[in-house]
Amino acid sequence: MENNCLYIFDFDGTLTNKDTLFDFLQFSFPHKYKKVFIKFIPLFILVRFKIFDAGKIKQKFISQFLKGKTRSELEELAQYYFESRKNTIIRPKALEYIRALSREPNKYIVTASLDLWVKPFAKYLGLRLISTEAEYIDGVFTGKFATPNCNYKQKVVRIISEIQLAHYSKIYAFGDSKGDKNMLELATDPFYRHFE
Repeated sequence: MENNCLYIFDFDGTLTNKDTLFDFLQFSFPHKYKKVFIKFIPLFILVRFKIFDAGKIKQKFISQFLKGKTRSELEELAQYYFESRKNTIIRPKALEYIRALSREPNKYIVTASLDLWVKPFAKYLGLRLISTEAEYIDGVFTGKFATPNCNYKQKVVRIISEIQLAHYSKIYAFGDSKGDKNMLELATDPFYRHFE
């Protein structure tokens, strides 16, 4: 394989078989999760009908669980989640495909999920990470995002700002939802739900 190939993978639903945002929070806060989730159901419905901004509601939801925690506390939660879940949520076909690309240097996860719990997966898979990023002040999570929600057109904005696309003759993109549409349109070789 040539080194002028770029591989970009959505994470949730593409490389995994579930949405890790909800799974990570439910796994990490089993006693608190149901109560908070029920409270947010009306807001999730309004997001579905595009009445409320998805990124803002996601930020509020995550904040209910993680705001005020230190970076090291969150890294510990993320590592424990990764070690407990990696063998059940990563799609076998995706793992096999990525393992076959071991000598390819230009491989990225591009995800709307927060960097803090995706980082261990990216490291394990040998992929660089472009994601929604958590905001810290003095090493403490503020409950806010340091970057816009990395979904839809924002995926392309981030890809263009962080990767020199002109260097690549082939761009392979993998996604599974409407949120990946713009990223897939960027590719020379788009793959939709390829690993299912």
